[in-house]
Amino acid sequence: MMDLIISWEWLGFAVRWLHVITAIAWIGSSFYFVALDLGLRKAPDLPAGAHGEEWQVHGGGFYHIRKYLVAPSQMPEHLTWFKWESYVTWLSGAALLMIVYWAGAELYLVDAQKADLAIWQGIAISAASLTIGWLVYDFLCKSGLGEKPTFLMVLLFILLVAMAYGYNQIFTGRAALLHLGAFTATIMTANVFFVIMPNQRIVVKDLQEGRAPDPKYGKIAKLRSTHNNYLTLPVLFLMLSNHYPLAFATKYNWLIAGLVFLMGVTIRHYFNTMHARKGKPIWTWFATAALFAAIVWLSNSPLDQDTYEESEARDLNRTEQVFANAEGFEEVTGVIPGRCAMCHSREPGYEGIYHAPKNILLETPADIAKNARLIYVQAGLTVAMPPANVSYMEPEERQLVRKWYRDAAKNLPFTVAMD
Repeated sequence: MMDLIISWEWLGFAVRWLHVITAIAWIGSSFYFVALDLGLRKAPDLPAGAHGEEWQVHGGGFYHIRKYLVAPSQMPEHLTWFKWESYVTWLSGAALLMIVYWAGAELYLVDAQKADLAIWQGIAISAASLTIGWLVYDFLCKSGLGEKPTFLMVLLFILLVAMAYGYNQIFTGRAALLHLGAFTATIMTANVFFVIMPNQRIVVKDLQEGRAPDPKYGKIAKLRSTHNNYLTLPVLFLMLSNHYPLAFATKYNWLIAGLVFLMGVTIRHYFNTMHARKGKPIWTWFATAALFAAIVWLSNSPLDQDTYEESEARDLNRTEQVFANAEGFEEVTGVIPGRCAMCHSREPGYEGIYHAPKNILLETPADIAKNARLIYVQAGLTVAMPPANVSYMEPEERQLVRKWYRDAAKNLPFTVAMD
C-alpha cells in the first residue's frame, strides 16, 4: 500500500510537470504568433497574396517572415503545424484533475456544507460541466454575434462569471477556481481542435487540389485565436490559485475570478496594441492596478464558513473516522498542533502569517483526521513541513505520523487512501 501511495505522489508530480511544460510551449507559441501577426508591415516587394512581413533577430541570426492572409499560390513543400502543445496541455490537465480532485474528491472537491452530494455526483458534475462552456460559446460564435467580436467577448465574460458563481455553490473554493480554469482551458483547446485546425486543413486541401481557398476559414480561425489570446492570463491565475487561500477561500472568490478575467483583458490589450505599433495605452496599467486593488479588498471579507468552523462540532466522514480511530492517533494529535498550528490555525500566531496556508487547519483532532494524507506526505514521509523545521519537529515525531497513517491506511481502499 505504501509503495503505491509513493508511486501515486510521483505520478501526480510527473503529470503536473508535463502539464506545465506543454502549457509553456502552448502559451509561448500563442503569444509569439499574436505579436507577430500584429507587428506585420507592408512592403513594396511582397508577393501576391502576402499580407505583410517582419524581420526579426534572435539567437545570432535574422528571420524574414511573411504572412499570407488566406494562403500562398501553391502548397509549400514543408509546413509546420502548431497543435500538439494545446492538445497535450489539455490532456495532461484533465489527467491532473482526475488525480488530485477526483481521486481526492472527499477532501478537495465536494463541500458538504454547500451541497449535499455523493462523491460520484461531484465527479460527474465536474466532468460534465467542462463541456457546457464550449457548447454555449461555440453556438454564440456561429451565430450572427461572430460579426460583433466585442459584444461576443462581453457575453463570454458573463458566462465565465456565472460558471464561477455556480461552481462555488457546489465545490470547495479551491476546486471552484480550478474548475473555472479548466472550463476556460477546455474552450481554448476546443477552439484549436474543432475550429482552427479543421479550417486550416480545408485551406491546405484546397491548395493541394488547385482550388482558391475561401477567406472565411482564416477569418473564423483568427477570431478564435484572438479569444484564446485574451483568455490565457486568467487561466494561468486560476491554475495557480490553489496556492493562495486569499483568492480561493474567500466569500467573494467567484467575483475575484471575474475581475481576474478583466485584468487579463487590460494586460493583453496593452501588449497587443504595442505590438501593433498603435501606441502604448498606459491607462490599461492603471485599470489593471485598480482591478487588483479591488481583488485585495474583496479578499479581506470573511473566509468561507468552513475555514472557521469548529471542526469538532461536525461529524467525521467515513475516511476521517478510520484515521481518528487508528492506533497512534492520540499521540499524533499531541504532536501536530504544537508543531504546525502556529500557522495552520483559525488565528495563526506565527509572525507574518494571517491566514492558514492553503486554508489547511491543523488545530483539532478533527482537523488532523481530515488532513491525514497531507500530514503524512508533508511531515511524515518528507520533511517539507514545518518549513525549515522552524518548530523543531523531531525524527521520532515524524515516525509516529508515518506509523499512524500506515496503520490506518490498511483499513482503507487504495483510492480512498489517496484522498
